[in-house]
Amino acid sequence: MAFAQLDAPRAARALLTTSAVRERAAKMLALGLDGKLTAFTVDLARLPAAADLVVEVIRANYPDLKIPFHARWRHFVAAGRDLGREALANIADPAERGRAAFDLAIASVLLDAGAGMGWRYRDAGTGIEMSKSEGLAVASLRMAEAGAFAGDGQSLRADAARLSALTADDIARGFQVSETNPLVGLEGRARLLCRLGDTVAANPEVFGARDTPRPGGLFDHLSAQAETATLPATKILAAVLAHLGAIWPSRITLGGIALGDTWRHPLIQAGDASDGLIPFHKLSQWLSYSLIEPLQWSGITVTEVDGLTGLPEYRNGGLFVDMGVLALRDPAAADAPNTVDSALVVEWRGLTVALLDRIAPLVRERLGVDAEAFPLARVLEGGTWSAGRRLAREKRADGGPPIRVVSDGTVF
Repeated sequence: MAFAQLDAPRAARALLTTSAVRERAAKMLALGLDGKLTAFTVDLARLPAAADLVVEVIRANYPDLKIPFHARWRHFVAAGRDLGREALANIADPAERGRAAFDLAIASVLLDAGAGMGWRYRDAGTGIEMSKSEGLAVASLRMAEAGAFAGDGQSLRADAARLSALTADDIARGFQVSETNPLVGLEGRARLLCRLGDTVAANPEVFGARDTPRPGGLFDHLSAQAETATLPATKILAAVLAHLGAIWPSRITLGGIALGDTWRHPLIQAGDASDGLIPFHKLSQWLSYSLIEPLQWSGITVTEVDGLTGLPEYRNGGLFVDMGVLALRDPAAADAPNTVDSALVVEWRGLTVALLDRIAPLVRERLGVDAEAFPLARVLEGGTWSAGRRLAREKRADGGPPIRVVSDGTVF
């Protein structure tokens, strides 16, 4: 027991890596292929057909195969305008533009969990109505432009003190929430932004070395780590987990270390104190993907993008369910109120990560491209996420996922 206690902090730190996400997801897939999972069966014979659909969607959306990375910036595009780049265009100083881009991306990603099927956002600037990720993105952008996250109530920036003071009512007003336009997880989103403000304020050496503490201070922190103007993507995630990890609800701790988006599954064994645990770090990785471009805009080359994993969310996961690669042992469970800590959801997420690694080479083979030119971030954007959304629209009137998940706004 004493050895296990000493081993716990080391095992916990290992879980805060993409290698742990990838390795344990692969174990989940192996269990599925052996028929040992409680909720799902796996049929890899159906994976080529899923790859064919992904390639069809890619060729329709990006016939030149010039696909940007999967990132929050894609969701700021509306009515043919890149609203995110427009918002940053008037900031002349490259470093301040990078900080503002980080402020925007971080706040927006934290507000990006599933909105529910009934929510809509009507954007006055473009005159269009949006829902889901695009609506959440533009709503958060408009809040930022209105100074909702800034200490002076005017500028695009986000300040720790203002974030800490945000309420669910503030988010509701910015997102046009009402009894007839409900948003799932409203309180959870507000708590995340408050925790973001508290975390940033408590760590001025990272977030406020040159300025009042703000999430955008992470831009300077990462820029300083770039050797010869080069930075591995895994360093972005390491910084996000190390310096922003405290914002996530501490559902599970190990050795006194909060594990964030990590869940229990008894069949996932590692032979150490982390037995029975599987990490995903979905929103942290989504955020890491979304911080790549602001660094690139500032002249930093981001390498090893495939060091990040695929994202275990319901569009990617829905692709595999709707294509029959994954099947529920109990079909009725699809309509049950499945919680994020249930074996069903944990298995679905682990299988999704592993299957994204399996489908990516099939997609590249069909397109005639290699992994260096076509990393997983392009497969996701091109891609698996879009194919999952298309299937959802074709198969269900509300375009929702094939499996119902009850979320508090901090996971999906």
